[in-house]
Amino acid sequence: MKKYFATATVRFKKSVLEPQGQAVQLTLAEKGLKEFSLVRVGKIIEVELEAESLETAKKKMEDLANSMLYNDVMETCELTVRESSP
Repeated sequence: MKKYFATATVRFKKSVLEPQGQAVQLTLAEKGLKEFSLVRVGKIIEVELEAESLETAKKKMEDLANSMLYNDVMETCELTVRESSP
């Protein structure tokens, strides 16, 4: 078994009203920083896992993401998986 490092980047879909991003944008505007016209807030989830191959590690992460890490109705999830450095 090899060790892998995976990152899941979860963001709200563009069609979803995103209150945290709007709050940050409003605060920036109140401070006179009106050049920031779109602010979106997401989350990054980092995972170390063991698997027999990179393909297996990717499949395990896809299964985890689909079942626990994001809501596909409101969010998108971008996965990256790489072999861990020794």
